Amino acid sequence: MSTDAVPEPGRLRLRMPEHQVSRRAVTWWLLRALAGWLVVVLPQLAVWLLVDDAPGWLSWTLAASALIAVAHTVVMPFWRYHVHRWETTPEAAYTLTGWINREWRVAPLSRIQTVDTKRGLLQQALGLATLQITTASAAGPLHVAGLDHEVAIRLVHELTSATQATPGDAT
Repeated sequence: MSTDAVPEPGRLRLRMPEHQVSRRAVTWWLLRALAGWLVVVLPQLAVWLLVDDAPGWLSWTLAASALIAVAHTVVMPFWRYHVHRWETTPEAAYTLTGWINREWRVAPLSRIQTVDTKRGLLQQALGLATLQITTASAAGPLHVAGLDHEVAIRLVHELTSATQATPGDAT
């Protein structure tokens, strides 16, 4: 669907959301990527160091894993920060997420059923939260990961108030 298309009357237009997530989300994504790659690279490194006459292919797989890990850990968090966006208006909530496959979503306020925040340990330590907007859509909830915790709490209150005041049955 083209974002330049004229929407039908009563339909919301898909457009670029205005706000970026918190800059601290870069650190969160970087630390998560690093932890994931350590699970892959450390066992390979341990085998390579502990096994006498380790096969040559083990050196190559360790080097390849380490190279991919560094590239992923350095590039992905900044790319996600560049892509992830969100916005709420009196009519809808807009999200753009992903770093390879992008998901662009619009949730009319009349379709919103619940608004929640989620915070893992690392998000709590960094003062971040994930906003989850559950709708009456088969596509599932909208997520905005990497928001400042205070912004997420404010959005929960604003969206809850707005959806209560919006006509419709959220089904």
